[in-house]
Amino acid sequence: MARQNRPVRFYYDLEFGDTATVVTLVSVGVVAEDGREYYAVSSEFDPLAVHPWVRDNVLPQLPPSSTWKARSVIARELEEFFGDDPVWWAWFGAYDHVALCQLWGDMPALPRQFPRFTLDVRQLWEHLGKPALPSQERGLHDALEDARHVRVRYDALAERAYRLGLKV
Repeated sequence: MARQNRPVRFYYDLEFGDTATVVTLVSVGVVAEDGREYYAVSSEFDPLAVHPWVRDNVLPQLPPSSTWKARSVIARELEEFFGDDPVWWAWFGAYDHVALCQLWGDMPALPRQFPRFTLDVRQLWEHLGKPALPSQERGLHDALEDARHVRVRYDALAERAYRLGLKV
C-alpha cells in the first residue's frame, strides 16, 4: 500500500478470552477513519476455555464458526488493511493492544510500520473532563460494533477538544 500523506486513524476493539495468564483473541473489529471496516473471528480459541463472562456476553454474538479464520490469516489481512503509518485508538486499549500485537508473535515480530502503543479514547475522555458521550445503542461486546462506537466517542471528544482550542 502506498504511503499516505498523513497517518490514518484506526479505531478498534478486540474481544478476548482472558484467563488471567493468557490473552486469547476471540474477535477483532476495526474502523478506519476513511470508512473502511474489518471484522474477523479467530478459529484458534477454545470456546470452552474462555472466561464465563466472555462465554455469556461475547460468544452468542459471533457469526457461524465456518467463517472464522486462522490468526495468521487475520494478521495478513490486517497488515493490508492498516497499510503504512497507522494510528491506533481504542477504549481501555491496554489488553486490546497486547492481543492485537500477539497476532504477529512477540513484540519484535510486529511489522515495523505499526505503532508500539495504542492511543486510549478513555484517557482522552478523562483528560477532557469526562464530558457526556453518546451511548452505544446496539451490539455491546461485538468487536465491530464496539470499534464503531470507539470512533463515535473519539469524534465527540475531538469536537470538544477543538472547541477548547486543543488538537487531538
